[in-house]
Amino acid sequence: MDERIHKYFYEELSPEERLSLLHDVEANEELEKQFAEYQNIYALLNLGRQVENRAVGKQKFDRFILQKQQRFARMQWLRWVGYAAAVLVLVVSSSLLTLWVTHPEQPDNLSVDAMNTLYTPAGQRAQLVLQDGTEVWLNAKSKLVYPAQFTGKERRVRVEGEAFFKVAKDISKPFIVSAEYVDMKVLGTQFNVYSYPDAGYVQTSLLEGSVRVFFPGREHEGITLKPDQQVTVLNGKMTVEPIRLSEHFLWRDGIYAFENEPLINILKKMELYYDVKIIVKDASLFNDTYTGKFRQRDSLDDVFRVLHQIRKFKVEKDMENNIIYIYK
Repeated sequence: MDERIHKYFYEELSPEERLSLLHDVEANEELEKQFAEYQNIYALLNLGRQVENRAVGKQKFDRFILQKQQRFARMQWLRWVGYAAAVLVLVVSSSLLTLWVTHPEQPDNLSVDAMNTLYTPAGQRAQLVLQDGTEVWLNAKSKLVYPAQFTGKERRVRVEGEAFFKVAKDISKPFIVSAEYVDMKVLGTQFNVYSYPDAGYVQTSLLEGSVRVFFPGREHEGITLKPDQQVTVLNGKMTVEPIRLSEHFLWRDGIYAFENEPLINILKKMELYYDVKIIVKDASLFNDTYTGKFRQRDSLDDVFRVLHQIRKFKVEKDMENNIIYIYK
């Protein structure tokens, strides 16, 4: 185990060291797996939402230890304690989640000291509740920058990747999500944001309420969505259309649904969900579209069996380098 990971969860790293560690996590597969292991421990602990301070967190942790000691043998339990103890030092204003760090670079209108960054590695998902009661789901390889406490006239967060928001209503303080070159403003609503850097576009899908999508500083030129509408921002233009497949948002539950979806799009999602590199040797395979669904807990072989029902192709695995090749 990298010693920095242990120090990270004990808040013994400086903001610069934490940011450096996150960068290393993105570039190093072994570090990424270690972080994922810690996330699984958090999920098992399930310390709940709105842990206000260390004292409360320790009380919950002590109760958890007592319950586990009654159920499991001592040797089994000690194996968990080494990991679980790290949770005690977190000052959590949200639900238990993935990775926390004070981020040194923040928007001018937000307090630097009060900002947190939540990052989910490939193959992982996370859920949290912000200080105002807003619920956020974060998909694989995504990042959310948010304040520990909302102050001022607005509630502003920044997202990279994919996130689903169930915004707590507050008429006096609008909720604003920034994603790359687009802002989204709401009072209380449910919507999905897709904004992976390599996608080349930002897509906002509204399920309930209303949301206004606009370029920063040009809100009067923006578009207000109605429920079951989505807007795609590409090359400086906004295109509004009906949501084609509402089941897409089941990713929050670990379900990926697709309807008449090009193979290239499906493979990109599989890379995110299963943390692998997929290389297609024959570009003609991209001409086919597929309909179906699978759970993220399903194996890659299970997913390929679903796809093979539509068209057969060969799969070659390079387990040593974590690469999958697809060809006719």
